[in-house]
Formats: sequence, C-alpha cells, structure tokens
Amino acid sequence: MNYETTITAEAADSVPAETATGAGTRSSPFLRWLLIGAGGLLALLLAIAAYFALFGGQPTPVGDDQSQAPVVSVVVPGRTTIEGTVEVPGTIAARRPMPVGVAGEGGQVLSVRVDAGDWVRAGEVLAVIDRSVQSQQAEAQAAQVEVARADASLAEANLERALQLVERGFVSKADVDRLRANRDAAVARVRVAEAQLDELQARNARLNVVAPASGYVLERNVEPGQTVGAGSSALFRIARGGEMEVLAQVSEDQLASLSVGVPATVVPSGSNKEFSGQVWQLSPVIDSQTRQGTARIALAFAPELRPGGFATAQINSGAVTATILPESAVLADDDGAFVFVIDDENKAQRVGVRTGMVTADGIAIVEGLDGTEEIVLKAGGFLNPGETVNPRRAGRAEQGADGRSAA
Repeated sequence: MNYETTITAEAADSVPAETATGAGTRSSPFLRWLLIGAGGLLALLLAIAAYFALFGGQPTPVGDDQSQAPVVSVVVPGRTTIEGTVEVPGTIAARRPMPVGVAGEGGQVLSVRVDAGDWVRAGEVLAVIDRSVQSQQAEAQAAQVEVARADASLAEANLERALQLVERGFVSKADVDRLRANRDAAVARVRVAEAQLDELQARNARLNVVAPASGYVLERNVEPGQTVGAGSSALFRIARGGEMEVLAQVSEDQLASLSVGVPATVVPSGSNKEFSGQVWQLSPVIDSQTRQGTARIALAFAPELRPGGFATAQINSGAVTATILPESAVLADDDGAFVFVIDDENKAQRVGVRTGMVTADGIAIVEGLDGTEEIVLKAGGFLNPGETVNPRRAGRAEQGADGRSAA
C-alpha cells in the first residue's frame, strides 16, 4: 500500500509544468470569442443610438401606410380679384367704308387725281370723265333760254301797247286777254328753258367723281382711258374719317360677358405694337354654324392698321373674383378639367372644376373650388383618387415658378 502511494506521488512530481497547465491554455479561445461578441453588440447599440440621434422619432410600425406614401407639394390658393380679359382673334376693317362710283351718265375717264393711301376732303374731285358732248348740249340749251327770254320781252311789250289802246276803243278786251296769255306763256317758256339748262349743267357736274366725305382712300379701281357708266363697280373705296375697327369673333359665352364701351387692346398680326380702342357695337345675333358673335372695336387711324389683316384683341370683361392655380395643378381628361384636393385623412380626392381666363399668374378657376382647399401643385397626373399621400406646403418660390410656367 505504501509502495503504490509513493509511486503515484513520484509520478506526479515528474509531470512537466506545461502539461500541468494545459487546461488554462485550452480555455483562452473561448474568452477571445466572448470579447468579440460583446464588442459587436456594443457597436450595434451605438449604431441604433446614432440613427435616433440623427433622424429622431420612434421606429415606424410595419403596418403604417404613411411610410410608403409619396410626398406631394400642395398649395392653398385662396381667392383673387382679377381684371377679366377676353383674348380673341379678329379682322381689321374700315369702320365706315364708302364705295364711290359714277353718279352720272358716265363716259371715258380723262384723269384720276388721287391714289390709294391719299387723304381726301368732302367734295374733292377724284376722277374726271369726258364731257365734250354734254357741254355742247348745255350751250345749245343756254341759247334756247335767250330765245325764250326774247319772246317773253316781246309778249310783254305787245300787252303794254294793247292796254294803252283799249281805253281809246281801238283794241277789244278779248285782244287784251289774248296778249296777256301770250305774255304769261312766254315767261313760262323762259322758266322751262332755264330749268332744262340747270339740269344739263347738273348732269355735267355729276360726270366728275367726287368724295362724298373726308377720309382715307383704301382702294382705287379706275385708270385714265377707262370707260365707266352708272352700272360700273365702285371706282374708289374710302374709309370715312380714316376710322378703323376690328371685327372680333367671340364665343356665345364670351359675348354675354361684354358690354358696349369697354376698353380693348389690339395687336396686328406680325407686329408687337398695341393699339387702344373700345367696343362700340356687339352683334345682336349669333351665327348658327359657328356659335360665335362679333364684337366691333373702334380704333383711330394708324398706318399699321391695314383693312383685311388679322389681329388679336384683348377685351376687358370686368373684374372677377376667382381662384388662380398654376397650369401644373390643373389636369384634364375626357370628363373635363379637374384637380386633386387633399382631405383630412391625407388622401387625394379628384374634384371637377370649370376653368376661366388664363392670366400671367395662372388659370382662373370659376367653379368647383372656394380657395381654402389644399391643392396638389405638381405630379397630380401620377396620383389615383383616394391614394394616401404626404402633403408638403410649397414655398413661394416654387409657386411663383409654376405660375410663370403656366403663363
């Protein structure tokens, strides 16, 4: 028994130191992995803390739809008082055109004294027609007047002599009555001859083509040597006083918003110059085919206003109060114009509207909105009715940029 114990003790004393510490060496990898895991957990906690420090708030629940909703710019437009204008096309014309033709018998044109673009006075001779034959007729009639006057003088002398002799009984009262009748007839023949002479002279005067009123010559359709008559077409066309107008074609609804006397601005085609005028007449009827009427805008004379040319007219239709939206906010389809309005649940709802005039700030909405709604400013074409969105109020710069793009 003591022998075995001694052997065991000796064996234990003979084990090397490295073998005796083998259990501690095997435990060192476990500690290393434990430290690595703790460091990773600490880094994860720091990352989560940094996320909340930067973005704030609490984690969004998985079932919240707002996390996936698109962000849209919205605007509350309000209502604005604007000067209503109607922009329509039209044709320039003379306000009172006067066709001038032959008033007399006509004949061969000897000379033309004016041309298109000239100003003329009332009664001014425009063209002279040959009157050689008519002049001879007038001279012959003037001679007939002298003959009639001589006969009247002779009849008056015979009557005076008879009146002196009737008291002495040499001439009967019947002879006196006959002589008085001859005298009266001779005087009447003088008047007839004079009237015939006046008629011939008036006809000769009408051979000249004269201006019926002062104005601006628009057309000249006659040349020297041309033969004209009473049935000929107009030789000249004159704008009385040089006054012009624009015949603006407006729709039935637009015509109802206009009134006589309202101001208008006209820009001829191919020109940037503006001319001021006013509406002086509104068409009493509507064309059954085009459903349009005519607004006649009076204008003063200007060389740039050429009758027959096209022009654009802006007519003042009065002040109106309406909601103004940028063009990007107003959409349209087969059902008409509409906008997207954000409701209390942040859902986009389609609202039909009726548009009015287009201004420099945008499109006027005359029906469908009261101006207090949140209107989707842009990207409305990508939304669906009832879709949840994240509304964001648009800044003034963004609204102004959209308004200028709409203009």
